[in-house]
Amino acid sequence: MGVWTNVLIVLHVLVALAIIGLVLLQHGKGADMGSGFGGGASGSLFGATGSANFLSRSTAVLAAIFFLLSLALAWVATNRSSEQGPGGVIDAVRQQQEPAKDVPKPEAQKPAAEAPKPAPAPEAPKAPEKQVPQ
Repeated sequence: MGVWTNVLIVLHVLVALAIIGLVLLQHGKGADMGSGFGGGASGSLFGATGSANFLSRSTAVLAAIFFLLSLALAWVATNRSSEQGPGGVIDAVRQQQEPAKDVPKPEAQKPAAEAPKPAPAPEAPKAPEKQVPQ
């Protein structure tokens, strides 16, 4: 299924680029707006444009194909089998953080009460006190 996903993604990108190219080639509806004010063509400013030409029809077909490819990619992404691994970035992180079930845990260290206590340090000899005459 991974190969078909890649094919769908490549087709999706190519159709998107084709739509962008066709839209940029077309003549906009508002291009004659400047001549509408005092130019005599004000009747067609917001009126019907007539039959669609080849560029607008091919744009509509490519838009429908783009929509269907988007739905297909969404369906493939939600119906992935568990054999292919995690479905997204969050699932991959969760899978990496889970500890392995077969690895035994290390023994806990002994509490401080059972550990042997160090021997007290010997006291240092005191200096003799000087006697002050009274």
